[in-house]
Amino acid sequence: HTWHETLNTDHTRYGGSNIHNPEPLKPEPTPCHGRTTSIRLTLPPLATLWLRPA
Repeated sequence: HTWHETLNTDHTRYGGSNIHNPEPLKPEPTPCHGRTTSIRLTLPPLATLWLRPA
């Protein structure tokens, strides 16, 4: 699956600095936490980030 940001409270509409991820977020073949793939993303400071399958 690829992933899409559903909510990013760092968006300017919420008064944030608008740090966001490119669309869509694609899994990489890097194992992590017992899974065969992982995604690399930027977590904005002091924000909530919701992702959904694209």
